[in-house]
Amino acid sequence: MSSMPDPYLPPEQYLELEADALIKHEYVNGFLYAMAGASPEHNAISANMIISIGGRLKGRGCRVFTSDQRVRVPQTDLYTYPDLTVICGPMNRDDRDPLSLTNPTLLAEILSPSSEAWDRGAKFVHYQALDSLTDYLVVSQDQPRIERHYRQAEDTWLLQVVQGLDAVLSLPNLGLELPLAEVYDGIELPPLFVSPAAPHAF
Repeated sequence: MSSMPDPYLPPEQYLELEADALIKHEYVNGFLYAMAGASPEHNAISANMIISIGGRLKGRGCRVFTSDQRVRVPQTDLYTYPDLTVICGPMNRDDRDPLSLTNPTLLAEILSPSSEAWDRGAKFVHYQALDSLTDYLVVSQDQPRIERHYRQAEDTWLLQVVQGLDAVLSLPNLGLELPLAEVYDGIELPPLFVSPAAPHAF
């Protein structure tokens, strides 16, 4: 997201401006932040995850949403557009804005240089305020690596790191497993992450 916020706005005015905006904005602590465009790799990973997760959840009462879906954190008044949103059960709509949803089960963000610190830090703190959220995925763009943050009892969170094209991310709260080979299908990765070096013959 952009490091230069617009002047302070009440949330109602943000929603009015966003309805006609040519680019998307996050609303954080009363300020607007323009969202930067994504790389082809970012978009391809997002599409792969939507296909892989969506296919496994089909017919199970869960819906998968793209980055065009706005999510609000009512407790902190954050409005944002996660790269991937999963909602299981009925959709709860924001009382101010029926286009914004407030009860995600899983959220995923694909890292980029401009957003990595935000996605790993303060944004995750906002997300933790969502009572419905069980899983938060932080997905690398330049190596096959996914960090899964998942909620435990008493609102504590644990971290699981899965990496490598042969790895599989288990998401027990959704009852599925996600192979990283599917997430990174078609993504050009540095040789280090494609396959181990062949042994030398002597």
